[in-house]
Amino acid sequence: MQSESDIRLRHDWQLDEIQAILDQPINDLVFAAQRAHRCHFDPNRIQVSTLLSIKTGGCPEDCGYCSQSAHHETGLARERLLPIDEVVAAAQAARAQGATRFCMGAAWRNPTDTNLDQVAAMVEAVSRLGLETCVTLGMLTRGQARRLREAGLDYYNHNLDTSPEFYGQVITTRTYRDRLQTLEHVREAGLKTCSGGILGMGESRRDRASMLRQLANLPAHPESVPINLLVQIEGTPLFGSQALDPFELVRTIAGARILMPASYVRLSAGRSDMSDELQALCFLAGANSIFYGERLLTTPNAESDRDRALFDRLGLQAEAMPAEGRDEPGACRKTITAPAGA
Repeated sequence: MQSESDIRLRHDWQLDEIQAILDQPINDLVFAAQRAHRCHFDPNRIQVSTLLSIKTGGCPEDCGYCSQSAHHETGLARERLLPIDEVVAAAQAARAQGATRFCMGAAWRNPTDTNLDQVAAMVEAVSRLGLETCVTLGMLTRGQARRLREAGLDYYNHNLDTSPEFYGQVITTRTYRDRLQTLEHVREAGLKTCSGGILGMGESRRDRASMLRQLANLPAHPESVPINLLVQIEGTPLFGSQALDPFELVRTIAGARILMPASYVRLSAGRSDMSDELQALCFLAGANSIFYGERLLTTPNAESDRDRALFDRLGLQAEAMPAEGRDEPGACRKTITAPAGA
């Protein structure tokens, strides 16, 4: 179990330590995660984001879970980059629904400089609405990361997806090192990072521990850590995968909260198939961010009315923009240790 001594951020986690944390009885694990969560956040506030696909389909990557890959026959039509006025209208609607962060995703391996100029204009326009901005565009060069920073971008999303050991069973067109390098470019440019993974692709609990280790041992913890549950899409190689035990989702969220206590942990894809009770348990385990809206890029999401009703039932509130009044990372100065005998 966690010690009762003071908590501090760490970047030197060992795989066996994390495995031992995830292997705890779930009552002990969730209790430890809730303690870490309360050290840095108001436990009854949830950060709300909206995600829009600004360029859909035709991606040259072969990610086994993705409907937008040109390698898979999923029936998804390839679309051009959205015009800026449509993006701004979607951002205005998201703000009206209570979102404080607006995320834009494009199905590219990496953007061209011309693409990037168009996205930079979108970032500038959305920022003027008072929303935080996030984009996910694939791999970036150092210069492209700096260009986005100059445009006023707040966050860049680039998920690791899974462990380095399991990665090759999901993706072959981009290496794990490619992903880490893009995160390095994003950090060097002064952007906040959003990076997490996908559960339920056939990986083991140790793979999930290894993925968390990669994230927690980065030079700086990602400010946002999305934890996605695989949405199975017919035509993709992972369609028909065995469903993940829901408690493994809870364990992974709790582990992310313990290892990265000052980061937002986002309960992301797959919520449309989750019961209210499972989502509540995920919030108890330290998830404090969700996506509003009925679509996440090309997959279904929980409806906004359902989310508001769930918040009301649980006594939760959407976090205001900007976030104020919470401790800065590290202010708690407590130590997180592995369970005895790890």
